[in-house]
Amino acid sequence: MNDQFATAMGRALEQTRAGNPAGATATIQAALGGAAPQPSPRVRRPLGQTIDSLFNGKRVARSFGQAPVRAPEVPTGASWETRHHAGAHGARDYRLFVPSPRDEPVQGLVMMLHGCTQTAEDFASGTRMNLLAERHNLVVVYPEQTRAANQMACWNWFRSEDQTRAGGEPALLAEMAGQIAAELNVPAGRIFATGLSAGGAMAAILGRAFPEVFAAVGVHSGLAPGSASDVAGAFAAMQGQPTPAVPLAEIPARTIVFHGLSDTTVAPANGDAVMASALGRAASIQSDAPHDGAEVTVHRDPSGRLLAEQWTIPGLGHAWSGGSAEGSHTAPSGPDASAEMVRFFLSLDPEERA
Repeated sequence: MNDQFATAMGRALEQTRAGNPAGATATIQAALGGAAPQPSPRVRRPLGQTIDSLFNGKRVARSFGQAPVRAPEVPTGASWETRHHAGAHGARDYRLFVPSPRDEPVQGLVMMLHGCTQTAEDFASGTRMNLLAERHNLVVVYPEQTRAANQMACWNWFRSEDQTRAGGEPALLAEMAGQIAAELNVPAGRIFATGLSAGGAMAAILGRAFPEVFAAVGVHSGLAPGSASDVAGAFAAMQGQPTPAVPLAEIPARTIVFHGLSDTTVAPANGDAVMASALGRAASIQSDAPHDGAEVTVHRDPSGRLLAEQWTIPGLGHAWSGGSAEGSHTAPSGPDASAEMVRFFLSLDPEERA
């Protein structure tokens, strides 16, 4: 993000707060148009859609020259299904990975929440989580956001009605995870969630709203629960000015955070905010354990139980660290976020990295 564009984003935020959404839309679109090598006439979009398009650091439309996303690899004997969930809090399609049959029962369930404009299949390809799930005997669920719920397929982390256990998307996703876990005999205390960007922000909400369902969550390039309650607040939070979360008396789900220091879409300060929210008021013992070029901070309770990890990665932008180029918004170099999250979820020692 160059200085001119950053200035334009700040001006658009001021216009939004001043009650001038049309002016903010024009400012953002002018900045985006100025960055294009060959601008062409375009239809003016609503402010919400324009800002939603920034949640993954891309223009509204995917480049026509970009290679199509390939289907994720499915190991021999494993299954990869398209399913539909309908419940008291809404309905969504999802993709389900079930590892190849073996003598022992499955060891857990991981819910993967994609970023804006992504699909379940795209996210599976980019994170390669299915391959890790096959190795560790895990079920993986990839819910897919609808364009009806959000024009850019973002999970609505910035809306008050989608931030609590009372209903909305958190309740829908928790219900989905619980039903699938019951169907596939997932052991108690072995349901996890993670996501990228808007999906990471929603995973953080799940860990805070439903700690009895999700034993641990991963937040990659995301934001803390309560960082915003509307579009204007979301814009401010992404720039590094989140609304401070109210500390919880109890500890939410164990949390692992990944964030790149070169992220110009969701400011790195949000990674710190996620960690502060995850730790709440709990006493913890902090230690540093650098790994693979990343700054890693580990938090344990006085008994030694792992509570949280924060991975801060120099040079990483708004992309899934260590991901596959087969999917969108990935950075093949850097620590393998998928492997580290699986290790954290299963409480494995560092020597047992996937």
